Amino acid sequence: QVQRAESGGESVQSGGTLRLSCAVDVYGYSSYCLGWFREALGKEREGVATINRDDSTNYADSVKGRFTISQDKNNNWLYLQMNSLKVEDTAMYYCAVIWGRRCSASWWEIDDYNYWGQGTQVTVSS
Repeated sequence: QVQRAESGGESVQSGGTLRLSCAVDVYGYSSYCLGWFREALGKEREGVATINRDDSTNYADSVKGRFTISQDKNNNWLYLQMNSLKVEDTAMYYCAVIWGRRCSASWWEIDDYNYWGQGTQVTVSS
């Protein structure tokens, strides 16, 4: 399966909104974990949010209440709605997939993910 690129990253002002999209090939899988991660310049990649096939979700504390992860299971799309953006949200955002099982309790562990998108840049200015 080929992981297609994310889209939706832009430069926006603080307080603005963006919606990231990622086409994910999960057709036929009874179990999977989809995630959004981000990597700011000079920092390690960190988990933002994950969603299981049953739509249960996890969020990093830094984005709770502002970001929403969702999926379109009919068309195999993953989304990240980002509201009330802050300067510290500036980063390259990546979608990621684990095929064959649910997101683990340690959903932020990068090594668990099988495939990664190419990334889309989000820049938030004050």
